[in-house]
Amino acid sequence: MNSVKGTLKEYKGLGVFCPAYKVMLENDPHHPESVDMVLMKNMILLCEETKEFLYKEYTPLEVLYERGSRPKLEEYVESAIVATPQSSADKIKSICKFVSELQWKVAREIHLGGTEEQIIERGSEWCTELARVACMLYQIAGFPARIVYLADVERAYSGHAIVEIYWKSLCAWCAVDQSSNVVYLYPNGKPASVWDLMHNPKLIHRYSDESLPYVTPSQFRKAAISNYFVWEWEKYSYQITKINEYYRSILEMSEKGWPGGLRWLHGEDQVR
Repeated sequence: MNSVKGTLKEYKGLGVFCPAYKVMLENDPHHPESVDMVLMKNMILLCEETKEFLYKEYTPLEVLYERGSRPKLEEYVESAIVATPQSSADKIKSICKFVSELQWKVAREIHLGGTEEQIIERGSEWCTELARVACMLYQIAGFPARIVYLADVERAYSGHAIVEIYWKSLCAWCAVDQSSNVVYLYPNGKPASVWDLMHNPKLIHRYSDESLPYVTPSQFRKAAISNYFVWEWEKYSYQITKINEYYRSILEMSEKGWPGGLRWLHGEDQVR
């Protein structure tokens, strides 16, 4: 593990997936200095060389949140879980459902960035923002949590962001897709980590549905993890931006149904 920590640079940053995805992430419409960009620049590729470090050392299992420091988020957590029994499983599923429903609040004009409170108020369809909200809510609820970036590197523009939370009572990491409202579990109820999903497609097939495009084994071809702590939120920038021309072209093609098939539009796959 110490040898990995000393060479993390080669496993860290926007280029950990492949050159085409590096170009895509560099053109992300969030402000270059925003929390969203910083978290992606800090992400560490999950692979054989980093697995032990990421699952044993990287994310602390003690939540240092001080009650009252993000009161509005506390209210959202309480409203999400108030109607459920107090088991860990119910809390995890209720928070996931609450965040997934933010996608239906989005106004006509897309804004990006802002604090988690602002994102909840306006809604968002952007998976990285929903993952950020979920990460904060889970930590406030007492669950260690971090953000996971996924990439289907064999397809253009097929990135996704979810969270991974530590289920203390079961001493295991659990992958949660807050956009698809899926808490990944084994058939016996044991939490399934992102690493588990990457190496056991059957765990993903349990939740597959045509309406859930990101719940597929191919989406887990590559993954990278980034820490984001609710007690450190003030050190980040939460500037709000709008869609840039790069992403506007992608969204417009998506709305047309990708005539001619899904493909890189800006020569990203030609970069070496």
